[in-house]
Amino acid sequence: MKKPTTYTQQDALMQLLVLPLFVCTINWILLGHAYWSGWAIWVPATGISLVMFYLNWLINNAIANKFHERFPHYKQNLKRIGAMLCVVITQGCLLTYLAYTLFEYANLTTFQADRLKWGLGFSMFTVILISAVYEGVYAFEQWQRTVTETEQFKKANLESQFESLKQQINPHFLFNSLNTLSALIEDAPKQATTFLDEMSSVYRYLLRANESELTTLQTELDFAHSYFYLLRIRYGEGIQLVESVDAHWHDYLIPPLTLQLLVENAVKHNVILPEQPLTIEVLTTQTGQLVVQNNLQRRSVQVASERVGLTNITAKYRLLGQGEVLISEDDDYFRVTMPLLATSRLSSSSKP
Repeated sequence: MKKPTTYTQQDALMQLLVLPLFVCTINWILLGHAYWSGWAIWVPATGISLVMFYLNWLINNAIANKFHERFPHYKQNLKRIGAMLCVVITQGCLLTYLAYTLFEYANLTTFQADRLKWGLGFSMFTVILISAVYEGVYAFEQWQRTVTETEQFKKANLESQFESLKQQINPHFLFNSLNTLSALIEDAPKQATTFLDEMSSVYRYLLRANESELTTLQTELDFAHSYFYLLRIRYGEGIQLVESVDAHWHDYLIPPLTLQLLVENAVKHNVILPEQPLTIEVLTTQTGQLVVQNNLQRRSVQVASERVGLTNITAKYRLLGQGEVLISEDDDYFRVTMPLLATSRLSSSSKP
């Protein structure tokens, strides 16, 4: 984690503006109009106060930095501020009393309880005010740091999930695609050429999928058509794709590879036969939801699954903070419903 800005990085301007004003004011409170009566009083009084309160400022900085190191978390703000104020206010009052004592020792004034009382009050007020300014700056920096780290965390998680996803998809899918291509080259050369073009399009999309957190629904549909073409060559009439997507939603956004994951999930867990086709439906609702569903015809031998695809989709939406993914199942259908996102969410001009 980036180390918070220390007080000493902010002090130059604050000391230049505040310290002279504070010294003149506290001396006027402690000495009264005599402070301005001549150089014989003004010079030594100002010198004493400047040295003492400059040292006080440095000591307070060190104390504040120690408290920030001891209680760095925002949940510890009240504990840190309370403890720190107790220390610096006590120290400020002691130094104010010491300065007044030195004024007496130097024959600059005689003891007056009211003046000391007002001096202590002003010292306490100033310490609280300056501490509030510093704590405000510290809180703002802490907030900025938290926002930055959160965004970095989201990006790192998305990239990690995309990469993990590609590693799990590519070898399995590549093996099946190459087997299909090998058979087509001998039996249907022209179809093999088309298959190779679509396969290249699919892999180009897979390899570029982590360049952006989001992509348009239209782009994802185009990819799904290429991906489904490869499946159709492999399974023939055993698999069907039904698309009912309103053009109004084409420019809305979803995470890349969402449709591929859901189609792959349907293929993995269901029987696919010409006499018992697997039908995958992609549709949109009037409220801006994308629904992907398939008829349920479970394999007799269940395929081991860790639900990686569904977990990835759910995690992407959770990290983006843009609604929930709903997964439902009844006797006839397995269904995944997810929100389509406004185009303002697109974080990169580069689309897969």
